[in-house]
Amino acid sequence: MAIKKGGLGKGLDSLISMSDDMVLQEAKKENQETVKEVKVYEQQYLKIREIEPNKNQPRKDFDEASLEELEQSIRQFGIIQPILVQKKQDHYEIIAGERRWRAAMLAGLKEVPVIIKELTQQESSEIALIENIQREELNPIEEARAYQSLIEAYGLTQEEIAKRVGKARASITNSMRLLKLAPKTQDMLTTGVISTGHAKVLLMIEDTSLQEDVAHTIEEESLSVRETEKYVKNILNPKKEKIKEKMEHEDLYKEIQAKLQQRMATKVEMKRKNNQAGKIEIFYYSLEELERILDSIGLSE
Repeated sequence: MAIKKGGLGKGLDSLISMSDDMVLQEAKKENQETVKEVKVYEQQYLKIREIEPNKNQPRKDFDEASLEELEQSIRQFGIIQPILVQKKQDHYEIIAGERRWRAAMLAGLKEVPVIIKELTQQESSEIALIENIQREELNPIEEARAYQSLIEAYGLTQEEIAKRVGKARASITNSMRLLKLAPKTQDMLTTGVISTGHAKVLLMIEDTSLQEDVAHTIEEESLSVRETEKYVKNILNPKKEKIKEKMEHEDLYKEIQAKLQQRMATKVEMKRKNNQAGKIEIFYYSLEELERILDSIGLSE
């Protein structure tokens, strides 16, 4: 008899099924379809002190305010979804549901509902990662480190990880690139001081010290991602910026020169020197015109 699972998401559900004992039922009729029989894991209750977190849990930071909200929900409604665990030597290790377990302890529960599974270490790590991704509970650095861990520990490729978590391969690649950020920059991303968009721009800066300085500038000046892009490009291409600045000044001088000519109704030239000094030449072609110019600037007798 085929058993349909639900409530854990497509990616997570398929991984859990990998560990089920599959038995092929012999066909009774010639054209009868062969089906898989899935072992059913029933909900049980364990003492909360018998359960311990998974040391390979990708999520390291738990928001206190969020835990308190979940605690209040558990006090009122209990734990709706069982915690997934596996048996170790003298305890049960959490595969998925550490946040529920922590909130249950805050709520003072003595026992919690669990489903006990037998999984390999790789399956356990993958399920923990997928649950957190589906719930969007990992910060960008935690997620990137989890991908890196699967590659280093189990030899998975980025393509294989992408299939397991239901994301594009490019998404995995971009996520792991964040691990190239300077340590302090990673901390700022982890705590939400800067966004993933900011972080991707900062990857353009290879100098660790400079990258961290720019990250602090983003925080202090509340720069948007677009403003950060412009700021970083100006730092990395200072000559181009100087040329642009010079052109802007050139336009300003032309504007001033045009206004002087209009005011005096005669030719005016502004000549600049490299040290920002310069001179203004006012042309007149008769004494009468000179008198008119002097009068226009309030210097006539």
